[in-house]
Amino acid sequence: MHLRRAIPFLVLLSLLVAAAARGADPAALWSAKVQPLLDLQCVKCHGPIDQHGGLELDTPAAVLKGGDDGAVVVPGHPEASRLWQNLAADADQHMPPEKQLTEAEQEVIREWIAALAARQSPPAAEPDARPEAHRQFATVADAIDFFVAEGWAARGVEPAPPIDDRTWCRRLSLDLAGRIPTAAEVDEFLAQPADSRRSTLVDRLLASDDYAVRMRELWDLFLMGRGKRQSQEERRRQNGWWAYLENTFRTNQPWDEVVRELLVARPDSPEKKGASWFLYERRNDHQLIAEAVAPLVYGTRVDCAQCHDHPLAREIKQAHYWGLVAAFNRGKNVEGSAAVAESAVGGFVNFTNLKKESQPALLTLLGGRTLPENWPAGDQPEEDSDEKYVDPAAKPRVPKFSRREAFAAAATRDNPLLARGFVNRLWAVLIGRGIVAPADEMNARNTPSHPELLDWLAQDFATHQHDIRRTVRGIVLSRVYGLGRAAGPVPPEAFAGALERPLAAEQLARSWRIAAGLSPENEALRRATVTALPEVLPREYSATYQQAQFFSNAPDLQEILKPDPGSTAASLAALPDTSARVQGAFLAVYGRLPDTEEAAHAAQLFDPLPAAPAEPIRDLLWALLTSGEFLTVP
Repeated sequence: MHLRRAIPFLVLLSLLVAAAARGADPAALWSAKVQPLLDLQCVKCHGPIDQHGGLELDTPAAVLKGGDDGAVVVPGHPEASRLWQNLAADADQHMPPEKQLTEAEQEVIREWIAALAARQSPPAAEPDARPEAHRQFATVADAIDFFVAEGWAARGVEPAPPIDDRTWCRRLSLDLAGRIPTAAEVDEFLAQPADSRRSTLVDRLLASDDYAVRMRELWDLFLMGRGKRQSQEERRRQNGWWAYLENTFRTNQPWDEVVRELLVARPDSPEKKGASWFLYERRNDHQLIAEAVAPLVYGTRVDCAQCHDHPLAREIKQAHYWGLVAAFNRGKNVEGSAAVAESAVGGFVNFTNLKKESQPALLTLLGGRTLPENWPAGDQPEEDSDEKYVDPAAKPRVPKFSRREAFAAAATRDNPLLARGFVNRLWAVLIGRGIVAPADEMNARNTPSHPELLDWLAQDFATHQHDIRRTVRGIVLSRVYGLGRAAGPVPPEAFAGALERPLAAEQLARSWRIAAGLSPENEALRRATVTALPEVLPREYSATYQQAQFFSNAPDLQEILKPDPGSTAASLAALPDTSARVQGAFLAVYGRLPDTEEAAHAAQLFDPLPAAPAEPIRDLLWALLTSGEFLTVP
């Protein structure tokens, strides 16, 4: 190219790059691309724990502040920024040491620095611009639709069109009943008046035993983890844990009361018997208890703060981790029962940070409060005595000052994180992604996609006595819940279209049986499916060889496809021709008719054996039941 002709082209190119930089949102680039990259590659040496060269790279303000040698970023000018220069393979001070970022990773840093063009100084901590007054809405669904629509407008995205009533019925049944609806249930739903059929179905399912069981399955996993062995599940069942959780959701018990019962672990009635299992199953491992309690009461994990302050989330200190341990380290399982006793003395421990400094483990909460407690002076041990217990003859005895009770009261009465954590988790269950994601890491490293919506839902939940059904009802009756798949690439945090959600094992096992024309419950199939598909709400879904083997050759799945009387396979075999059988199979499995191409492919299965349909019917049903459409929430 001739130089004179090249100059206007280069000027135009620079103008286009500058315009693109001005149009990019540096805050969005930071949270979506830059922060995850720096967290992985740089923050270990340039973050809250270590600040090599006085440089911290865990927040935009810290990056723009620079280090001991001055600024590392010139806003709008990557080529003049040492943060960008030092990424080159031949840089004198190459970063990260002994690693080389890919071109794509380097481009992330370049793009962000370029997007800072309009910024002339490091950003100060911005005041909360949200209105102090709590916005009023007629329903929870109205609030959700308002705030999410604001987000669509701000992001410049168009929401997907809504799904039809038949698809919505299937989605709702999977979420609230843990299974697809039967054909009769769909017909009953569609026969209702159009303006009230959805709310009517929601209320019916919320009052059903199916809902109580489905919520128990989810919160059993969130609170306890998947039972790896059948014997572990049996212990939870036999010791009343499952019954306790089901009763919680069946009676719509306020969530703060539930959390208090789990933390105190002193059931006062037969229906509360299983509450103590939350602590008991951890078998006196007080650190394991602390790590389980944190997501429940704070909405975030604190595991990373065991040996030092959290390396990424500055607000999570080592004192918070050991404060949780101290709240429960006087407890001890009572053998031969599911009771967890608590001593009135002891449990005074110190923890050591990376600088070898020893500090007392006080009852410190994440919000900053430290619960008052008298520590023994010097090395003099405390003496236990009957006077320190409410009833010295009780078994087990209850101390007059109970650390568990003091912590439970603080965690449930003056702790806004409790409501925020629960509604965020519930949103993730029903929508597919938390307002803060991941749902169990609601901390400063993971900012909410819709902060005012999260604030509103949490305040509404707390104001209405932690009413679980109210919040569930609002979410599933919202416009957001009823959206179809987005046609193009849309950020998942925009909630502008239905996110892909794989069915959990329990949902799948029941739905298989309903599609096969059988009753939903079967322990053998449930357990086999749980073994093959143990994850629920995985951060990234990844199919495994074990799952592929299960879907291609599961004996329990093969069993339900036999043409026994009353089964779907038998009903299809009784139909007069291939076309009717194909249509019947699609209706039974997907709740819809096949399109022309699907019908043609399915009919080919019957060509070799039109007079002996049992085998092609089984193959067709198997193919439909293990397809991507069936394995995900519609």
